[in-house]
Amino acid sequence: MNREFPMARLGRHLTDTLLILVIVTVFTGLLLLLIGASPTEALSHLISGSFGSWSKLSRVLNVWIPLTLCSVGLVYAFRSGLWNIGVEGQMVLGAIGTAGVLRMGLESGHPLLLLCLALIAGALLGASWALFAGWLKIRGGVHEIFAGLGLNFVAMGLVLWLIFGPWKRPGIASMSGTEPFPRDLWFPTLEGWRVSPFALTLVIILILATAWILNRSRFGLNLKAVGHNPRAVVLFGLSSQRYMLIAILISGALAGLAGGVQVSGVYHRLIPAISSGYGYLGLLVVMLAGFRLAPIPFIALFFAALNVGSIQLPMMMQLDSSLSGVIQGACVLSALLVFGIRHLRKGGAPD
Repeated sequence: MNREFPMARLGRHLTDTLLILVIVTVFTGLLLLLIGASPTEALSHLISGSFGSWSKLSRVLNVWIPLTLCSVGLVYAFRSGLWNIGVEGQMVLGAIGTAGVLRMGLESGHPLLLLCLALIAGALLGASWALFAGWLKIRGGVHEIFAGLGLNFVAMGLVLWLIFGPWKRPGIASMSGTEPFPRDLWFPTLEGWRVSPFALTLVIILILATAWILNRSRFGLNLKAVGHNPRAVVLFGLSSQRYMLIAILISGALAGLAGGVQVSGVYHRLIPAISSGYGYLGLLVVMLAGFRLAPIPFIALFFAALNVGSIQLPMMMQLDSSLSGVIQGACVLSALLVFGIRHLRKGGAPD
Protein backbone atom coordinates (compact mmCIF):
# COMPACT_ATOMS: atom_id res chain seq x y z
CA MET A 1 0.00 0.00 0.00
CA ASN A 2 1.25 3.48 -0.91
CA ARG A 3 1.92 5.54 2.28
CA GLU A 4 3.67 8.43 0.57
CA PHE A 5 3.12 11.75 2.33
CA PRO A 6 1.25 14.47 0.37
CA MET A 7 4.24 16.88 0.38
CA ALA A 8 6.57 14.16 -0.91
CA ARG A 9 4.05 13.30 -3.63
CA LEU A 10 3.76 16.98 -4.59
CA GLY A 11 7.54 17.25 -4.81
CA ARG A 12 7.68 14.16 -7.00
CA HIS A 13 5.03 15.54 -9.34
CA LEU A 14 6.89 18.86 -9.61
CA THR A 15 10.12 17.02 -10.39
CA ASP A 16 8.35 15.02 -13.10
CA THR A 17 6.90 18.19 -14.61
CA LEU A 18 10.28 19.94 -14.69
CA LEU A 19 11.91 16.87 -16.25
CA ILE A 20 9.22 16.75 -18.95
CA LEU A 21 9.77 20.44 -19.73
CA VAL A 22 13.53 19.93 -19.97
CA ILE A 23 13.13 17.00 -22.38
CA VAL A 24 10.64 18.92 -24.54
CA THR A 25 12.86 22.02 -24.58
CA VAL A 26 15.95 20.04 -25.61
CA PHE A 27 14.05 18.07 -28.26
CA THR A 28 12.40 21.16 -29.77
CA GLY A 29 15.68 23.10 -29.69
CA LEU A 30 17.54 20.34 -31.53
CA LEU A 31 14.73 20.07 -34.09
CA LEU A 32 14.86 23.82 -34.79
CA LEU A 33 18.65 23.73 -35.13
CA LEU A 34 18.38 20.87 -37.64
CA ILE A 35 16.15 22.97 -39.90
CA GLY A 36 18.36 26.03 -39.51
CA ALA A 37 16.13 28.06 -37.19
CA SER A 38 17.05 29.80 -33.95
CA PRO A 39 15.41 28.18 -30.88
CA THR A 40 15.59 31.41 -28.88
CA GLU A 41 14.02 33.42 -31.71
CA ALA A 42 11.23 30.86 -32.10
CA LEU A 43 10.58 30.92 -28.34
CA SER A 44 10.54 34.71 -28.39
CA HIS A 45 7.92 34.75 -31.17
CA LEU A 46 5.83 32.13 -29.40
CA ILE A 47 5.77 34.19 -26.21
CA SER A 48 5.13 37.51 -27.95
CA GLY A 49 2.45 35.90 -30.10
CA SER A 50 0.65 34.67 -27.00
CA PHE A 51 1.20 37.37 -24.38
CA GLY A 52 2.51 40.32 -26.38
CA SER A 53 -0.69 42.35 -26.05
CA TRP A 54 -4.09 42.28 -24.34
CA SER A 55 -5.65 41.24 -27.63
CA LYS A 56 -3.32 38.25 -27.95
CA LEU A 57 -3.86 37.29 -24.31
CA SER A 58 -7.61 37.34 -24.89
CA ARG A 59 -7.16 34.91 -27.79
CA VAL A 60 -5.19 32.62 -25.49
CA LEU A 61 -7.99 32.78 -22.91
CA ASN A 62 -10.57 32.01 -25.61
CA VAL A 63 -8.70 28.76 -26.22
CA TRP A 64 -8.04 28.14 -22.53
CA ILE A 65 -11.72 28.34 -21.53
CA PRO A 66 -13.15 25.46 -23.64
CA LEU A 67 -9.95 23.40 -23.30
CA THR A 68 -10.09 23.68 -19.50
CA LEU A 69 -13.81 22.85 -19.42
CA CYS A 70 -13.23 19.67 -21.43
CA SER A 71 -10.20 18.72 -19.31
CA VAL A 72 -11.98 19.29 -15.98
CA GLY A 73 -14.90 17.19 -17.19
CA LEU A 74 -12.55 14.40 -18.17
CA VAL A 75 -11.21 14.24 -14.61
CA TYR A 76 -14.64 12.99 -13.47
CA ALA A 77 -14.67 10.26 -16.11
CA PHE A 78 -11.10 9.16 -15.41
CA ARG A 79 -11.73 9.20 -11.66
CA SER A 80 -14.51 6.64 -12.19
CA GLY A 81 -12.30 4.47 -14.40
CA LEU A 82 -13.82 5.50 -17.76
CA TRP A 83 -11.97 6.74 -20.84
CA ASN A 84 -14.34 9.34 -22.24
CA ILE A 85 -12.85 9.53 -25.74
CA GLY A 86 -16.21 10.84 -26.97
CA VAL A 87 -15.61 14.27 -25.41
CA GLU A 88 -15.03 15.74 -28.87
CA GLY A 89 -18.50 14.70 -30.03
CA GLN A 90 -20.05 15.87 -26.77
CA MET A 91 -18.55 19.31 -27.35
CA VAL A 92 -20.00 19.37 -30.86
CA LEU A 93 -23.45 18.39 -29.57
CA GLY A 94 -23.22 21.14 -26.96
CA ALA A 95 -22.49 23.63 -29.73
CA ILE A 96 -25.49 22.35 -31.70
CA GLY A 97 -27.78 22.64 -28.67
CA THR A 98 -26.63 26.19 -27.95
CA ALA A 99 -26.98 27.26 -31.59
CA GLY A 100 -30.42 25.68 -31.79
CA VAL A 101 -31.76 27.64 -28.82
CA LEU A 102 -30.26 30.89 -30.09
CA ARG A 103 -31.81 30.33 -33.51
CA MET A 104 -35.25 29.64 -32.06
CA GLY A 105 -35.15 32.65 -29.76
CA LEU A 106 -33.86 35.29 -32.16
CA GLU A 107 -37.03 37.38 -31.99
CA SER A 108 -38.09 36.88 -28.39
CA GLY A 109 -36.84 36.95 -24.83
CA HIS A 110 -34.18 38.89 -22.98
CA PRO A 111 -30.77 38.33 -24.70
CA LEU A 112 -28.84 37.47 -21.52
CA LEU A 113 -31.54 35.06 -20.35
CA LEU A 114 -31.60 33.46 -23.79
CA LEU A 115 -27.81 33.06 -23.74
CA CYS A 116 -27.95 31.32 -20.36
CA LEU A 117 -30.74 28.99 -21.56
CA ALA A 118 -28.69 28.24 -24.68
CA LEU A 119 -25.66 27.24 -22.58
CA ILE A 120 -27.86 25.03 -20.39
CA ALA A 121 -29.25 23.37 -23.52
CA GLY A 122 -25.70 22.79 -24.75
CA ALA A 123 -24.66 21.22 -21.44
CA LEU A 124 -27.75 18.97 -21.43
CA LEU A 125 -27.19 17.81 -25.00
CA GLY A 126 -23.52 17.12 -24.33
CA ALA A 127 -24.46 15.19 -21.19
CA SER A 128 -27.04 13.15 -23.10
CA TRP A 129 -24.48 12.26 -25.78
CA ALA A 130 -22.04 11.14 -23.08
CA LEU A 131 -24.76 9.21 -21.26
CA PHE A 132 -25.46 7.28 -24.45
CA ALA A 133 -21.81 6.16 -24.57
CA GLY A 134 -21.99 5.17 -20.89
CA TRP A 135 -25.22 3.26 -21.47
CA LEU A 136 -23.65 1.39 -24.40
CA LYS A 137 -20.81 0.30 -22.12
CA ILE A 138 -22.89 -0.72 -19.12
CA ARG A 139 -25.89 -2.22 -20.89
CA GLY A 140 -24.47 -3.21 -24.26
CA GLY A 141 -20.94 -4.21 -23.31
CA VAL A 142 -19.43 -1.77 -25.84
CA HIS A 143 -16.14 -0.35 -24.60
CA GLU A 144 -16.43 3.40 -24.00
CA ILE A 145 -13.44 4.11 -26.26
CA PHE A 146 -15.14 2.55 -29.30
CA ALA A 147 -18.53 3.99 -28.38
CA GLY A 148 -17.03 7.44 -27.93
CA LEU A 149 -15.11 7.37 -31.21
CA GLY A 150 -18.18 6.20 -33.10
CA LEU A 151 -20.34 8.94 -31.59
CA ASN A 152 -17.67 11.51 -32.47
CA PHE A 153 -18.08 10.66 -36.16
CA VAL A 154 -21.86 10.81 -35.86
CA ALA A 155 -21.63 14.25 -34.20
CA MET A 156 -19.37 15.59 -36.96
CA GLY A 157 -21.76 14.27 -39.59
CA LEU A 158 -24.69 15.89 -37.78
CA VAL A 159 -23.08 19.33 -37.61
CA LEU A 160 -22.21 19.22 -41.33
CA TRP A 161 -25.77 18.19 -42.19
CA LEU A 162 -27.17 21.12 -40.22
CA ILE A 163 -24.77 23.66 -41.73
CA PHE A 164 -25.35 22.48 -45.31
CA GLY A 165 -28.99 21.61 -44.76
CA PRO A 166 -31.65 23.03 -42.43
CA TRP A 167 -29.43 25.79 -40.95
CA LYS A 168 -27.58 26.83 -44.10
CA ARG A 169 -27.15 30.50 -44.92
CA PRO A 170 -29.98 31.99 -47.00
CA GLY A 171 -29.41 30.92 -50.59
CA ILE A 172 -25.99 29.36 -49.97
CA ALA A 173 -24.32 26.59 -47.96
CA SER A 174 -20.81 27.50 -46.82
CA MET A 175 -17.96 25.98 -44.84
CA SER A 176 -17.86 29.29 -42.97
CA GLY A 177 -20.89 28.05 -41.04
CA THR A 178 -24.36 29.28 -40.32
CA GLU A 179 -25.53 32.87 -40.39
CA PRO A 180 -23.88 34.81 -37.53
CA PHE A 181 -26.14 35.62 -34.61
CA PRO A 182 -27.09 39.25 -33.89
CA ARG A 183 -24.67 41.09 -31.59
CA ASP A 184 -27.17 41.17 -28.73
CA LEU A 185 -26.86 37.36 -28.64
CA TRP A 186 -23.10 37.50 -28.15
CA PHE A 187 -21.70 37.27 -24.64
CA PRO A 188 -20.44 40.77 -23.80
CA THR A 189 -16.69 41.41 -23.64
CA LEU A 190 -14.57 44.08 -22.02
CA GLU A 191 -13.32 46.92 -24.19
CA GLY A 192 -10.11 45.91 -25.96
CA TRP A 193 -10.66 42.23 -25.09
CA ARG A 194 -12.19 39.41 -27.09
CA VAL A 195 -12.94 37.16 -24.14
CA SER A 196 -16.18 37.03 -22.18
CA PRO A 197 -15.80 37.80 -18.44
CA PHE A 198 -18.87 35.61 -17.88
CA ALA A 199 -17.21 32.58 -19.51
CA LEU A 200 -13.96 33.21 -17.65
CA THR A 201 -15.75 33.47 -14.30
CA LEU A 202 -17.80 30.37 -15.05
CA VAL A 203 -14.67 28.28 -15.67
CA ILE A 204 -13.03 29.44 -12.44
CA ILE A 205 -16.17 28.63 -10.44
CA LEU A 206 -16.39 25.17 -12.02
CA ILE A 207 -12.72 24.45 -11.24
CA LEU A 208 -13.23 25.39 -7.57
CA ALA A 209 -16.48 23.41 -7.39
CA THR A 210 -14.80 20.35 -8.92
CA ALA A 211 -11.91 20.61 -6.45
CA TRP A 212 -14.40 20.54 -3.56
CA ILE A 213 -16.51 17.74 -5.05
CA LEU A 214 -13.60 15.44 -5.81
CA ASN A 215 -11.55 16.08 -2.67
CA ARG A 216 -14.04 17.04 0.05
CA SER A 217 -17.39 15.44 -0.73
CA ARG A 218 -18.58 11.92 -0.10
CA PHE A 219 -19.47 11.63 -3.78
CA GLY A 220 -15.86 12.33 -4.74
CA LEU A 221 -14.56 9.72 -2.30
CA ASN A 222 -17.02 7.12 -3.60
CA LEU A 223 -16.15 7.98 -7.19
CA LYS A 224 -12.46 7.41 -6.47
CA ALA A 225 -13.28 4.06 -4.85
CA VAL A 226 -15.30 3.02 -7.90
CA GLY A 227 -12.42 3.91 -10.19
CA HIS A 228 -9.91 1.92 -8.13
CA ASN A 229 -12.00 -1.23 -7.65
CA PRO A 230 -15.56 -1.26 -9.09
CA ARG A 231 -16.20 -4.78 -7.84
CA ALA A 232 -15.17 -4.23 -4.24
CA VAL A 233 -17.39 -1.16 -3.73
CA VAL A 234 -20.44 -3.38 -4.04
CA LEU A 235 -19.59 -4.69 -0.57
CA PHE A 236 -20.17 -1.16 0.76
CA GLY A 237 -23.56 -0.85 -0.91
CA LEU A 238 -22.37 1.33 -3.79
CA SER A 239 -23.42 0.86 -7.40
CA SER A 240 -20.35 1.19 -9.60
CA GLN A 241 -22.51 1.46 -12.72
CA ARG A 242 -24.49 4.34 -11.24
CA TYR A 243 -21.35 6.29 -10.33
CA MET A 244 -19.83 5.67 -13.74
CA LEU A 245 -22.94 7.00 -15.46
CA ILE A 246 -23.00 10.10 -13.22
CA ALA A 247 -19.30 10.71 -13.89
CA ILE A 248 -19.59 10.48 -17.67
CA LEU A 249 -22.76 12.57 -17.50
CA ILE A 250 -20.88 15.40 -15.74
CA SER A 251 -17.99 15.00 -18.16
CA GLY A 252 -20.32 15.34 -21.13
CA ALA A 253 -22.12 18.32 -19.60
CA LEU A 254 -18.86 20.26 -19.21
CA ALA A 255 -17.81 19.34 -22.76
CA GLY A 256 -21.22 20.50 -24.00
CA LEU A 257 -20.75 23.73 -22.07
CA ALA A 258 -17.40 24.19 -23.83
CA GLY A 259 -19.13 23.80 -27.19
CA GLY A 260 -21.74 26.32 -26.13
CA VAL A 261 -19.05 28.85 -25.22
CA GLN A 262 -17.48 28.36 -28.65
CA VAL A 263 -20.80 29.25 -30.30
CA SER A 264 -21.93 32.08 -28.04
CA GLY A 265 -18.63 33.63 -27.02
CA VAL A 266 -16.06 32.98 -29.78
CA TYR A 267 -17.46 32.27 -33.26
CA HIS A 268 -21.03 33.56 -32.73
CA ARG A 269 -22.31 30.95 -35.17
CA LEU A 270 -22.04 27.22 -35.77
CA ILE A 271 -19.07 26.18 -37.93
CA PRO A 272 -17.92 22.70 -39.06
CA ALA A 273 -14.75 22.77 -36.90
CA ILE A 274 -16.54 24.19 -33.86
CA SER A 275 -14.67 21.87 -31.46
CA SER A 276 -11.24 22.93 -32.80
CA GLY A 277 -9.89 19.59 -31.56
CA TYR A 278 -10.07 20.73 -27.92
CA GLY A 279 -11.74 17.49 -26.86
CA TYR A 280 -8.81 15.36 -27.99
CA LEU A 281 -6.33 17.94 -26.71
CA GLY A 282 -8.11 17.82 -23.34
CA LEU A 283 -7.24 14.12 -23.12
CA LEU A 284 -3.56 15.01 -23.49
CA VAL A 285 -3.87 17.76 -20.87
CA VAL A 286 -5.38 15.39 -18.32
CA MET A 287 -2.78 12.70 -18.97
CA LEU A 288 0.05 15.20 -18.60
CA ALA A 289 -1.57 16.36 -15.36
CA GLY A 290 -1.36 12.80 -14.05
CA PHE A 291 -5.19 12.65 -13.97
CA ARG A 292 -5.18 15.29 -11.23
CA LEU A 293 -7.18 18.51 -11.21
CA ALA A 294 -4.67 21.01 -9.80
CA PRO A 295 -2.21 21.13 -12.74
CA ILE A 296 -4.92 21.19 -15.42
CA PRO A 297 -5.50 24.99 -15.65
CA PHE A 298 -1.75 25.61 -16.00
CA ILE A 299 -1.13 22.86 -18.57
CA ALA A 300 -4.20 24.00 -20.51
CA LEU A 301 -2.82 27.56 -20.47
CA PHE A 302 0.49 26.28 -21.86
CA PHE A 303 -1.25 24.50 -24.74
CA ALA A 304 -3.52 27.49 -25.36
CA ALA A 305 -0.51 29.80 -25.58
CA LEU A 306 1.24 27.32 -27.88
CA ASN A 307 -1.85 27.17 -30.08
CA VAL A 308 -2.12 30.95 -30.42
CA GLY A 309 1.58 31.84 -30.40
CA SER A 310 2.49 29.39 -33.18
CA ILE A 311 0.58 31.59 -35.62
CA GLN A 312 3.58 33.97 -35.50
CA LEU A 313 6.06 31.35 -36.73
CA PRO A 314 5.03 31.28 -40.42
CA MET A 315 4.88 35.08 -40.57
CA MET A 316 8.10 35.90 -38.73
CA MET A 317 10.36 32.90 -39.40
CA GLN A 318 8.76 31.11 -42.38
CA LEU A 319 8.25 28.06 -40.16
CA ASP A 320 5.18 25.89 -40.43
CA SER A 321 2.65 26.55 -37.65
CA SER A 322 2.36 22.76 -37.22
CA LEU A 323 5.43 23.09 -34.99
CA SER A 324 2.98 23.54 -32.12
CA GLY A 325 1.62 20.06 -32.86
CA VAL A 326 5.17 18.69 -32.78
CA ILE A 327 5.73 20.29 -29.37
CA GLN A 328 2.42 18.88 -28.11
CA GLY A 329 3.40 15.42 -29.28
CA ALA A 330 6.82 15.80 -27.66
CA CYS A 331 5.11 16.71 -24.39
CA VAL A 332 3.03 13.55 -24.46
CA LEU A 333 5.95 11.29 -25.39
CA SER A 334 8.13 12.90 -22.72
CA ALA A 335 5.42 12.40 -20.12
CA LEU A 336 5.02 8.75 -21.08
CA LEU A 337 8.80 8.32 -20.86
CA VAL A 338 9.07 9.96 -17.43
CA PHE A 339 6.05 8.15 -15.99
CA GLY A 340 7.19 4.85 -17.49
CA ILE A 341 10.70 5.14 -16.01
CA ARG A 342 9.27 6.02 -12.59
CA HIS A 343 6.86 3.08 -12.79
CA LEU A 344 9.71 0.69 -13.62
CA ARG A 345 11.92 2.05 -10.83
CA LYS A 346 9.11 1.45 -8.34
CA GLY A 347 8.80 -2.13 -9.57
CA GLY A 348 5.32 -1.60 -11.00
CA ALA A 349 3.87 -0.51 -7.66
CA PRO A 350 0.72 1.60 -7.86
CA ASP A 351 1.03 5.35 -7.36
